[in-house]
Amino acid sequence: GEEIERSLADSIRGRVSRSTIVDKGETLLEENEMISRETAREIERRGIDKVVVRSPMTCQASLGVCRLCYGMDLSTGALVEEGMAVGIIAAQSIGEPGTQLTMRTFHIGGVATKGGPVENNIKARKAGITKFERLKVVHNDAGQAVVLSRNGEVDIMKGHDKAESYSIPYGAVLMIEEGQHVNSGQEICHWDPHVAPIIGEMGGTVRFEEIVENETVRRERDASGMDRLIIMEHKGELHPQIVIEDERGQTLASYYIPEKAYLEVKDGQKILAGTLLAKTPREQSGVQDITGGLPRVTEIFEARRPRDPAVLAMVAGKIRIGDKKRGKRIVWIQPEDEHGKPLGTEVEHQVPPGKQMRVHTGDYVKEGDPLVIGPLVPHDILTIRGPEAVQEYLVREVQSVYRSQRVDIDDKHIEIIVAQMLRKVKVETGGDTGLLPGSVMDKFTFREVNERLLKECVKIKNPHESRFEEGKIVSREAFDEEKARLQEAGKKPPTWETPKPATNSVVLLGITKAAVQSDSFISAASFQETTKVLTEAALAGKVDCLVGLKENVILGHLIPAGTGFRTFQDSEVKINADEMNGGTPGNGDASE
Repeated sequence: GEEIERSLADSIRGRVSRSTIVDKGETLLEENEMISRETAREIERRGIDKVVVRSPMTCQASLGVCRLCYGMDLSTGALVEEGMAVGIIAAQSIGEPGTQLTMRTFHIGGVATKGGPVENNIKARKAGITKFERLKVVHNDAGQAVVLSRNGEVDIMKGHDKAESYSIPYGAVLMIEEGQHVNSGQEICHWDPHVAPIIGEMGGTVRFEEIVENETVRRERDASGMDRLIIMEHKGELHPQIVIEDERGQTLASYYIPEKAYLEVKDGQKILAGTLLAKTPREQSGVQDITGGLPRVTEIFEARRPRDPAVLAMVAGKIRIGDKKRGKRIVWIQPEDEHGKPLGTEVEHQVPPGKQMRVHTGDYVKEGDPLVIGPLVPHDILTIRGPEAVQEYLVREVQSVYRSQRVDIDDKHIEIIVAQMLRKVKVETGGDTGLLPGSVMDKFTFREVNERLLKECVKIKNPHESRFEEGKIVSREAFDEEKARLQEAGKKPPTWETPKPATNSVVLLGITKAAVQSDSFISAASFQETTKVLTEAALAGKVDCLVGLKENVILGHLIPAGTGFRTFQDSEVKINADEMNGGTPGNGDASE
């Protein structure tokens, strides 16, 4: 809606751009140029809403982070210097405001709404022509246009470009038509923020199914003296549904009615499309204690699995809510192509009992969308939507804790830590590398093994008259020597094919585990589980190359940061004797 978490200018200040930005023929920003505060404001003023920047999370440097991916050193305002201990600065930046965070729940009553007014409408931020995407609309008996789709969007177009895009919630009343010109600030739609509606998509006769008084529903008198039917919390095999039939008694649509919902229609009533069938008050969904403050930050960085998490959609597609199986409700998702034709088989998802559903039959979900209300598991986001999505989720979650307490931390500090959580990969198939499937290793080591295999080795396809065996991996040099030897002798040389690289999947580790699995055993032993780390290192015959800070501190060496950094240590300064004695200047410069 309207609220902005953080302006674009604040988010990109101090970053390094990944692409050249040109507006109306004027270059505002070159690729690999650092974005100053002025440039950031200028970009925002011109209405550019997307800038691709470098980030420590995508940096390909195997040790540490490169200068461009880190960007501005926030203490000097210039590009960060080589040898800066950015990891320690990141840890301090995240740890220091922790003293100002509340310990457990918030004092706004520990309720997930976080206070403030509830939004109940969407207004256009920019003027333009409206275009509907995936919107399904019916007109109810009051003549209002009611939205029946759950992933519909209204785009505001300027010429051929999309200026804005708004997700329209289910049950909202649309105030505009497609192709209409809207002004900035004009209302697009509004809805009742306190209830989640269930709306009949077709006209017909209502029939109640398994709605039995005192078993699944109870009568309540509301303030105006009207009787209302409320679905009770019920166990057993009854699933209250409202079915809509045509004159011949054929079922047109059926709606599963959740617990605590108020029924708005009577059995046997004739209705038009767009009629409200039932509504669930939204308060119930909002009242869970949310862990706030430091424990929440720890929970995110340790990548813990929360209690009763939400079930996520494995694939994008259309929802069909099935029956219960062993107490769990089954939700089927049918993948579709862009024309709405079914693709492949339905995918089964099991929802634990007593969960509040976020979706209904006929909804369209994207992969990774939660099907029920509850906290998300970062590992699930990683498996379903990939590493980029989970990085974004972790950064956003940590920031939301600090922002709720009015603490401003630059994203890059959190990103440095998130990058460490996703450094390890698990070998899925070894290919021709000789790596063991299931072993966990650093992603850069893994990449190096694969690159070396493809660059330096070949796989023998047909040995012919050579001394090689079929399917053997040999170095290119040995292959070329053998080929030359056979060609001289007039024999048939062997043929080769490209070896198969190993495949992997990214592993999400909590920061404690990531630190214990560090490549340096001295650093890992100084942190936790000392004896275990040292015995394993001894058994494996590990060598510690002393590249990090901790190992050098422990051994009392010069720390490889700041002026102790390798590039500064390797440089030498020569003094020109003639100049010292007042000789002719300019013929001997100080050199590196």
